Amino acid sequence: MSGGDPAAFTSDHRRSASDFSVSALVAGLVAVLVSFGGTAVLMVQAGHAAGLDAAHIGSWLGSICLALGAGGALVSLRTGVPVVFAWSTPGAALLVTALIGVPFDQAVAAFVLAALLTIACGVFGWIDPIVRRIPAEIAGAMLAGVLLNFGLGVFRSIGAQPVLVLGMCVAYLLCKRWVPRYAVLAVLAAGMVLAAALGLLDLRGVQWGFTEFVWTTPHFTWQAAISLGIPIFVVAMASQNLPGLAILQAAGYRPPASRLITLTGVVGVLAAPFGAHSITLGAIIAAICAGPEAHPDPARRYVAAATYGIVYVLLSVVAGAVAVFFQALPAPLIATLAGLALLAPIMGGMTNAMANAERREAALVTLLATASGMSFFGIGSAFWGLLAGLTVHAVVTWRRRPASA
Repeated sequence: MSGGDPAAFTSDHRRSASDFSVSALVAGLVAVLVSFGGTAVLMVQAGHAAGLDAAHIGSWLGSICLALGAGGALVSLRTGVPVVFAWSTPGAALLVTALIGVPFDQAVAAFVLAALLTIACGVFGWIDPIVRRIPAEIAGAMLAGVLLNFGLGVFRSIGAQPVLVLGMCVAYLLCKRWVPRYAVLAVLAAGMVLAAALGLLDLRGVQWGFTEFVWTTPHFTWQAAISLGIPIFVVAMASQNLPGLAILQAAGYRPPASRLITLTGVVGVLAAPFGAHSITLGAIIAAICAGPEAHPDPARRYVAAATYGIVYVLLSVVAGAVAVFFQALPAPLIATLAGLALLAPIMGGMTNAMANAERREAALVTLLATASGMSFFGIGSAFWGLLAGLTVHAVVTWRRRPASA
């Protein structure tokens, strides 16, 4: 298998129980809150559009939670690198319409195909050369562009729920002044208390029950492969895997890209017969787990990623009911929590983006294009922003002589 330097994949730091910290635990929990709600709702919608019953929808959610949670937690604990596996949110959005009229056994075969294509990318080493050629400034700009709308979401939410949002902001500021490591925990606690006090939590529709994992034997057809398998692979690779690798790079980590991509594909193949449409690297949530809010020491941030993975394993047992619970949380609470938790990664990305005067223009284009939210061919703005920045960088620096000292 092709890959980078194994030493870069494994932290030199010796893992021990002393690495545990409340800030890393909270970062992992916040990453789960940010990642689960919106994607779970999309997947429930896609399942209903495909005519699936509750058992198959629950199996779909549960298998993804189990696969990404166990895979990411094991890699993070073994290597000491905050590696986060995720589900493909753009892929879930694609399936809301693409699954209509497609028998689910054919869809499952398309999911398997997408995972096999991902494995091929990793095994043949097609990812590492791409990642090595992404300048740190452009990676930082893409990170800032991806996260910028989450920061803006705090202020957009004030009009909808001013007491809730401003109360959470006050909690954040007070803790940043005196106990900065617990600021995000205070925001979460304040948000839940205020939401309950304002009558914004309606949990009457939540019916707890265990997930039933349902096996579906894949049935391959060319129609499903072309209409589902290849689009899911392209969207996951462009919108999550490449940005996820770039975010890890922007945070100062150097894991071998090909090995990680291969692992996501292997986990995806194993989970696909139970309904999992795609397992990818995390992008936005990786910024939460790999950022300074998780822990000042980069060698101890893997605890946040491991926490995220372990919580997802626990969620897999009651995935369907948890999806309904997240629907009951007020949207301004999730938006404010995400925005405040991501302030440090946004600052870090912008600082890295503007560090080199010769690459600032390319970095600025990357940031603007990524933050624009544009989408073409079902591929999100993170990929197009990265492509735009690399294009500007290539044109501007082509045959340019190094500046004299």
